[in-house]
Amino acid sequence: MEILGILIPVSLFLGGIGLIAFVWAMKHRQFDDLDGDANRILTKDWDDKPRP
Repeated sequence: MEILGILIPVSLFLGGIGLIAFVWAMKHRQFDDLDGDANRILTKDWDDKPRP
């Protein structure tokens, strides 16, 4: 049971880091190009072989 004294703060700290990273990504517009990703699936430009 003493391990919970270590695991709970560590898990809260790591969860906080994840939340901060998510908020940073939202503020820097990392998720704004949804149409580009949807259209990229339909093109055959970058199929199996990358361009030289």
